Formats: sequence, C-alpha cells, structure tokens
Amino acid sequence: MQTPDSDLVKSYLLELQNAICRELEEEDGQGRFAEDAWEREGSGGGGGITRVLSDGAALEQGGVNFSHVTGDNLPAAATAHRPELAGRRFEAMGVSLVIHPHNPYVPTSHANVRFFIARKEGATPIWWFGGGFDLTPYYGFREDAIHWHTVAKQACDPFGEDVYPRYKKWCDEYFFLKHRNETRGVGGLFFDDLNEGGFESCFAFMRSVGDHYIKAYRPILARRKNTPYGERERDFQLYRRGRYVEFNLIYDRGTLFGLQSGGRTESILMSLPPLVKWRYNWRPEPGSPEARLYEEFLGARDWLSS
Repeated sequence: MQTPDSDLVKSYLLELQNAICRELEEEDGQGRFAEDAWEREGSGGGGGITRVLSDGAALEQGGVNFSHVTGDNLPAAATAHRPELAGRRFEAMGVSLVIHPHNPYVPTSHANVRFFIARKEGATPIWWFGGGFDLTPYYGFREDAIHWHTVAKQACDPFGEDVYPRYKKWCDEYFFLKHRNETRGVGGLFFDDLNEGGFESCFAFMRSVGDHYIKAYRPILARRKNTPYGERERDFQLYRRGRYVEFNLIYDRGTLFGLQSGGRTESILMSLPPLVKWRYNWRPEPGSPEARLYEEFLGARDWLSS
C-alpha cells in the first residue's frame, strides 16, 4: 500500500485556501479576508490559519479555515465508530469554509476537505480522507440547484459512475435535522473514512472535490448577489439561518471533533452566521415564496433527472 504523505496533503490544502479566498474576494469586489494565524494551546500541537471576510459587498461573513493539529489520543467524535483508533497518536488537517451572503437570494454554502492519520508504534497507520460541499438556499432556484449538482457530479465522474450517486445520497442523509425532519438544504456531496484504492487515488478525489467547490458556488453568487430584496426576505433568511446553527451545534462531526480535541473555539465557531433569529412555532403562509422553499427544495431529490 502507498505510504500516506501528509506533507503533500498540507501543501495542497494551503494552496486551496489561497485559491478560494482569492476568487471570493474577486466576486465580492469590496471585502478582504483578514488572516489570523494561531497555535494550538494545551495538549498536542499544531495550529492553523483562519481567514474571515466580514461586511463585504456580497458576503456578510465568510470564513475559510486551514487547520493542522496533532495529539496523543483521538477524541470521542472520531472514535465513536472506530474503536480501534483509541490510544493512537493522531494528525488531522483540513480546509473548512462557510459563506453567509448578505442577499437572501444567494444561498449559504459550506465545503470541507480533510485528512486524518492515526499512528501507533509497531502498527500500520490508519488513515482516511473526508469532505464534501453542500448548498443551503433561502429562496430556491431550480437552475442553481441543477448547476450545483452538475459540478458535484463533474468532480466525481473521473472516479467511477457510482461515486456521485453514492456521495450525493450520503450528503442528503448527513445534512438532515432529525428534530426538524428537514434536510439542511439541497445537498451536494459528503464522504468520510475514504481509503479504498490507496493514498494516491483517494488524495486525487479529495483534490477534485476541493477544486470544484468554487466552480459550483461562484456562478450562483454572481447570478444572485444583486437581486433586489426587502425586509421580508431578510427576516426569512435570518430565521432559516437558525437551522444552520442547530445542525452545526448538534450534529456536525467537524464541530464536535474540533471542540473535543481542544481545537481553537473561535475558528471552529466562525461557521455560525453573524445574525440569526428564532421564532416560536413559525410556519410559512401557504402559497408564499417562503413556503416554496419547504415544498420544492427541502428534501432529497434527483436534481439532474430530466
């Protein structure tokens, strides 16, 4: 089996962070990412680079994080389904991003690519890749969902015909709020524990997913960022952002892993929107544009079917 090269992965991830920040700044046209390099405190080692753009022309807040941390024991979030990892020294690195736009007609987007390796003296290293990207609209557009999934499929196609359907389904199942009985949005791709086929093949797939994110999101941002909107649309956007908060704090593996492994809290929670509303037992008015989100866009479906 090919020997995993964590230095090679780290180099790619740093380049990916730079490329995504550059393209988002170009599309925003005004905002710039502020950079905050940090070192991990407490047990273990490593650190990261957090970049946050606030109050841009199109982006209310966007965060693009690189992290590389090490430790003597994997936290519960990583060993819950892999008890054989307990007691191993670990190394984890990745790029994670969340983009919250000003305009309610622009969806929120999320992407993540990551690499884990767990070592123990006298034993073969255990490693895997994970990641994906997903889209969370407030006012849905079929052409946006089709474009998003078309690019997701393009990222997967070189690796087999079954890859996109499998990871699309996994995304629909993962980004699901059980207590609301809702998908978080229109989905995309999600994969984890990927090591089948060897390091080089898995690394190539992770790179393809990472490289295709901005190809999927930037055209949607460009198409919708200047759409006129009023207080009604803004109010609904802030209400729906509450679902994003609920998922990240209750279910998201990356958030749980970061907090349980002693990661940097400010960088982990930068994924949360700057403004959000909750409202008791609210329901959209039947036949309204807000109701259309629930009826036509939330729920797993095949966006690429004719």
